[in-house]
Amino acid sequence: MHSFGIAQEALGVSWLGNPSKQYALGNRSVRSLLNLQENGSSARALNLIAIWSKHGLSPDYHQRPLFISSLLNRSIIVKHRLRQNELDTFTEKRSSATKVILPIDPTELGSGAMSFFIGQKRYANLISELLGRAGQSITRDQELLGLIDSLPSLDPFLMRERLKQAGFEAARCYFELSDADSSRMTEFTQREVAPLVGMSFGDLGVSLDDLTTKLAAKVMTNASDVDMEPLRLGMGMQANEFQEGIFCWKGFIYYKWSMTNLLPNVRPVLEELLAVRPTGSATSYERTYIESAKSRLTGTVSEAFDTMRTTLKVYDDAYRDLTRNGQPRAFREFLLRAPRLFNELGERLGAIQNVVSFWCFRFPAGSSKRIGAAELIDLLTDFESSLSTPAVSAVQGGVWSA
Repeated sequence: MHSFGIAQEALGVSWLGNPSKQYALGNRSVRSLLNLQENGSSARALNLIAIWSKHGLSPDYHQRPLFISSLLNRSIIVKHRLRQNELDTFTEKRSSATKVILPIDPTELGSGAMSFFIGQKRYANLISELLGRAGQSITRDQELLGLIDSLPSLDPFLMRERLKQAGFEAARCYFELSDADSSRMTEFTQREVAPLVGMSFGDLGVSLDDLTTKLAAKVMTNASDVDMEPLRLGMGMQANEFQEGIFCWKGFIYYKWSMTNLLPNVRPVLEELLAVRPTGSATSYERTYIESAKSRLTGTVSEAFDTMRTTLKVYDDAYRDLTRNGQPRAFREFLLRAPRLFNELGERLGAIQNVVSFWCFRFPAGSSKRIGAAELIDLLTDFESSLSTPAVSAVQGGVWSA
């Protein structure tokens, strides 16, 4: 375990569990850590321990690491809503942050862990002491942490595209969906690939259910083995293009699945947001701002969903051309050019997810919607800020733009 020369309290490091002994699994913090390991959402958590466990022996993992620091490269990074007692961890006012969790023993999470927030007070000293060395590697890892903190979510498709644009190249294994999300997406993915299976094998007297299950599993694991060769050859793609294409296909399935799951939760949140009124006294200026901000937010969320639908329709049209008309070219070209759309989808989806998740965190089901004017203004300002910087669209009206 790395030894800190500066007092940990002064650096702002928090402990999850007891650092001096094996920590009981009954402890709430350790239970939460174990639950995050097993059930974490791809958009909320980047589980580098799981990636190390699964791919740690592969050459690509070692040749193209995400972080140079092995300590950071075996961490869990989480998008976190700040609790009341955490607000003074930062010099500036913010409602969410990116937490880095460093287990004492990555093979035994029950041992506990320590954590810190990216950008917290005395952050530069903390990183310098934590990584234990000076030079280019610490600068590189610190820049990467800052970039990750700037993302609205940790979904692997958005993250990979943004990191590539910033010059950070890492092995593909770092950009996988969590096992929990892959499992939750199973049925949705099978329905998505079923038209392709039906087109390819419908007249061969084979079990379409078995083939659908098999193809869905290969897409989710980004497999490009011999069983996928007929599809690769039919689409006229080189091996490396095909592997990238399967990754992109999985990305669009993920975004369709995420939007399908998010949509039923958005309407109730927007209805509650429009109905909420500040408790206590409020100035006329505050009341005017609150009502105008609520109106802007509902319009912005609606516009964001319309943009996502337009973007996903480009995928649907290309896929339909392949499965209904037997024309692979449009789908092939779409997949090769698709990563630029991950900025569009990931930014907007992540921003809406943030609004929904924080509203539900602040106002659990069945709770009274009591909130003062100042807090409500802060909340609405934060929501507007998160929704105000969408990526430049790569598609307009269903047509690719330059």
